[in-house]
Amino acid sequence: MSTFLVFGATGGTGKHFVEICLANGHTVRALVRTPAKLGATLGHERLAVTQGSIGDAELLEPLVRGADYVVCMVGDAAAQQAADVNAAFVRTLVPLMRRLGVARLLYQAGALSRHYRLPLPAASWLLRNTLARSGGLLGQHRDNEAVIQFLFHEAQDIEWIVHRAAIIYKGPSRGVLVRSESRSGLAAFVDIAEYNYRAVQDPTAVHTCDLSVYQ
Repeated sequence: MSTFLVFGATGGTGKHFVEICLANGHTVRALVRTPAKLGATLGHERLAVTQGSIGDAELLEPLVRGADYVVCMVGDAAAQQAADVNAAFVRTLVPLMRRLGVARLLYQAGALSRHYRLPLPAASWLLRNTLARSGGLLGQHRDNEAVIQFLFHEAQDIEWIVHRAAIIYKGPSRGVLVRSESRSGLAAFVDIAEYNYRAVQDPTAVHTCDLSVYQ
């Protein structure tokens, strides 16, 4: 069994991701600001919880050491509106992974975040500059793109995977998501979590920056 280090474990996707890992017999380490938000999984014998935030750099080394997979599903629209907080975090995380010999990283971005080498499709560009702008989410996409640019340019030795997910649905599963370079589908949190669980363990997903769509 493997050890998963999860950032964003109390979010809509993160909670499901932790449950999936534990249900499959793995160990999970989670850095969370409010442990109570983990709900029923809090206290599980294979869940180790550290209270803090991604800005607490001094907490990271013992969390990263010995992990098999690192999964980042964090987002704070207000903070990201003001600064590229995720990019700053990943710039701290990746050198630590490199030094400690931890290779695999999955970073969850949004479907309206641009692939570093490709423009957004016209429909996605329109949504980003209308709904995302009015919802105060442009900072998140700018921050995600700063992360993607860093990974492409400065972390080719790390086995990173970027999942540009379109999340909207909080209910039960709607099916199985698969990777797509060009198509995206609005998806349930639980399905995004299941996709992330499969993708981070999939060697063919390394160095991809794909969308996901129901098969």
